[in-house]
Amino acid sequence: MSEVSANFSGTTPTVPEMPRDATPSLTDTLLRPLRDLRISVTDRCNLRCTYCMPRAAFGNNHAFLPRAELLSFEEIGRLAGLFIPLGVQKIRLTGGEPLLRRGIERLVEMLAGLRTTQGQPVEIAMTTNGVLLAGKAQALKDAGLSRITVSLDSLTEATFHRIIGADVPVQTVLEGIAAAQRAGFAPIKVNMVVQRGVNDHEIMPMAEHFRAEHFHNGGIVLRFIEYMDVGSSNGWRIDEVVTARQILEQIANHHPIRPVDPAYPGEVAERWRYADGGGEIGVIAAITRAFCHTCSRARLSTDGKLYTCLFATRGADLRTPLRQGAPDHALTGLIASHWRQRGDRYSQLRHAAAETASAPKIEMSYIGG
Repeated sequence: MSEVSANFSGTTPTVPEMPRDATPSLTDTLLRPLRDLRISVTDRCNLRCTYCMPRAAFGNNHAFLPRAELLSFEEIGRLAGLFIPLGVQKIRLTGGEPLLRRGIERLVEMLAGLRTTQGQPVEIAMTTNGVLLAGKAQALKDAGLSRITVSLDSLTEATFHRIIGADVPVQTVLEGIAAAQRAGFAPIKVNMVVQRGVNDHEIMPMAEHFRAEHFHNGGIVLRFIEYMDVGSSNGWRIDEVVTARQILEQIANHHPIRPVDPAYPGEVAERWRYADGGGEIGVIAAITRAFCHTCSRARLSTDGKLYTCLFATRGADLRTPLRQGAPDHALTGLIASHWRQRGDRYSQLRHAAAETASAPKIEMSYIGG
């Protein structure tokens, strides 16, 4: 029996205590601080992944947001700056596909100048499908992007094309990851959404590929994500979920792995390290091991609405008062008020209340993954 098995009885990595001098004053109804801001910079994407933007719902006639409704870079920069005094230390740019937003490097450069209330640089990260990354990686690094996460759900062309709904070679994404490595991003995180009957047969090929990559180049962490019921268009079913436990057991049958403590409070991924030094993997178990109790994330949609949960049904409009000339203190008050009222814990309630699970939700391409 491998080393991982002993940890499945309930033992989990220890969550580090929050330093007293770093505790923000703004908390929600469950005493969760505001630490992370995810910004969706576009609702458009060059792929049609079945779990996010299935072509049946996002076809050629789908009406994306008009350009005038999108927040400008200046508007994003101003709003992002207002979140910092409230406790935000990390900003992640998402979409849609953020690299489709023209001049995205300029936004990165604007945000990279922000400082936390402790005077440290705000970490600026990005999640991308990697299709355009090869041509953008160095410019993003030069602009001040701190970290990058690439979505990749398969290494075989047939499975990859079935998932992404587009004719893009796997090699295009791999070249994007390699370009990010050359640009100096480390570690690079690669996210694989695992869906039963779709790509669960590729858990080990993905694990082996990035283990080998670690031994050759290092700096890549593969993370397996339980298939989630985000939005209302992906046809999610619980029997299609491959659990974190099942994923870890499969890997442990080939390579012993050991748990790693979270790097910071509220880290969503459970971290595991290969015992032989072959790098690190992670699992994000929003279905079977809900982490709502430590969630510190706010989301700013493409058109300027503030959401306090990935599974939200409505958000607070910040764009209208912003464009009507509201002063900073008024906008900050709106943000703070919305966070203080926050009681979201969808994943913890998913199985307890059928009406909660069936409520209409905002699509991930609009709110940001």
